[in-house]
Amino acid sequence: MILFANDLIEVIEENNKVYVKTNKLGFSLKEFDGILTKHPRIKLTNFALLKSVLTKETSKPVEIGTWLPNIEIEIAHNKMSASIIINETRESIKENIEKLGQDIKRLLAENKITHGILPIDLMKADTGKAIEIAKGTEPINGEDAIVKYLEIPERKPVIREDGKADYFDMNFIFEIKEGSWLGEKIPAQPGIPGTNVHGEPVPAPHGKDVPLKYDKKSAVEVEEEGKIVLKALNNGVLEERQGMISISRHLPINGDVGLETGNIQFDGSISIRGTVQNGYTVIASGDISIEHPEGVIGAKLIHSTGGDVYIRGGIFGLGETVVEAGKNIFVKHVNEANLIAGEEIVIGSYALGSNLYANTIKVDERKGKLIGGRAVAKDTIITAISGNRLERKTELIIESVSKKEKQEMIQEKASLLKALHEEIVQISSQLNAMNQYQNKMNDKQMTAFNHAKQLVEKKKNDAELVDEEIKKLMKEFHASAKEEIVVRKEAYPGTYIQIGKKSTTLSKMTNGTFRLENGELNA
Repeated sequence: MILFANDLIEVIEENNKVYVKTNKLGFSLKEFDGILTKHPRIKLTNFALLKSVLTKETSKPVEIGTWLPNIEIEIAHNKMSASIIINETRESIKENIEKLGQDIKRLLAENKITHGILPIDLMKADTGKAIEIAKGTEPINGEDAIVKYLEIPERKPVIREDGKADYFDMNFIFEIKEGSWLGEKIPAQPGIPGTNVHGEPVPAPHGKDVPLKYDKKSAVEVEEEGKIVLKALNNGVLEERQGMISISRHLPINGDVGLETGNIQFDGSISIRGTVQNGYTVIASGDISIEHPEGVIGAKLIHSTGGDVYIRGGIFGLGETVVEAGKNIFVKHVNEANLIAGEEIVIGSYALGSNLYANTIKVDERKGKLIGGRAVAKDTIITAISGNRLERKTELIIESVSKKEKQEMIQEKASLLKALHEEIVQISSQLNAMNQYQNKMNDKQMTAFNHAKQLVEKKKNDAELVDEEIKKLMKEFHASAKEEIVVRKEAYPGTYIQIGKKSTTLSKMTNGTFRLENGELNA
């Protein structure tokens, strides 16, 4: 079929290929562009060859392109949409609307497109531009699992009627009875399948599961009304440890720890109605609460390895008492004692001649006093007053770890977490492969199967613990640029201020926030 011919050139279509024959020189590329506009079905595949053909006479036609169908159909790789391209001029489209409509229906049928067919207005169709003709129905993701837990009351001071905070009237021990509701999970839901343009179902992703995080020795999962309910396995004290809820055993002591009880060491939490007498020791893995309004006098050691220590009254340490907590220490006042906390020390009134070590040390900002002794923190020390009129030496020290060291610690933990996740994936893959043969396993194989299940659970717990450690380190890392010592009212002469390697001893009364500015102490 001759598409175009004059004295200079001929443009011919044969077997869906387009050829050009140059009879005489003089036909320009710009003029050839007019032929392409008039015949949108020509698809130029070799522009360089066309350019060459137009610059010399040819004895026979040269292939320069293909002859497209009047309507092309394109189906997306995921089969969720289809488009048509009309290779006709606008005039031709308007003149042949009915025939084009029939051609489109035929193409849809030939390509088995049956779902989501869209109406199109051919009068508005543009030559050579894709028009969406069918759109599949997208699958709807299933709802993710929803988890909620029994809320553990925040350990914060009771606000009295006068609006002042009382740090020493706190509901410290949160007791739980066996069988109590601790939390629940609404399982992840299946999604709603979609349909592609061929009418085929498209699977919907199942909602993401969210595990209930709890100590397996403290609680059990029970299925109730489509939910997985978490119930307490025993009586005790509800706690959150390293991102998991757990119930620690609870030892209530109605009187004092002393001659009648002897020293106490307990795996769980201890609440003492009385005091800890001179020279006696209390050690617990959970929280320790001492309710006597006058606190403790001369106790040898009060140590919570993994929880908080709460002393309603004060500590008269007589230079001997050590109070240590894996987390926080709350006390009204401290005299000649040693306090060590993994997180915070909160003092309601004063610390006199005592040694305090924690991430953060907070003494009441309105009237609190740090007089004598040493207060050593990693990020913040806050008090109203430091030292006294007699210029008693009082050391306020921030022992900051360098950002580089913290980054190295985080990277080390992150590498460990990655290795644990890889092990979990590997073991889980093995379990999935073994699962289909579970009914055919002998005793030895079943033992190995159960061992693998226990191992993957242990690895998951280990990963959660490492993840919590990383979060804690990240929190410290972000706070590392904010190390400061805050004395709200009066910092007396004799107060020693140190942040990192920079230090000074105050020689006159002052107050304010002490920090490093441009590498130097702003005192």
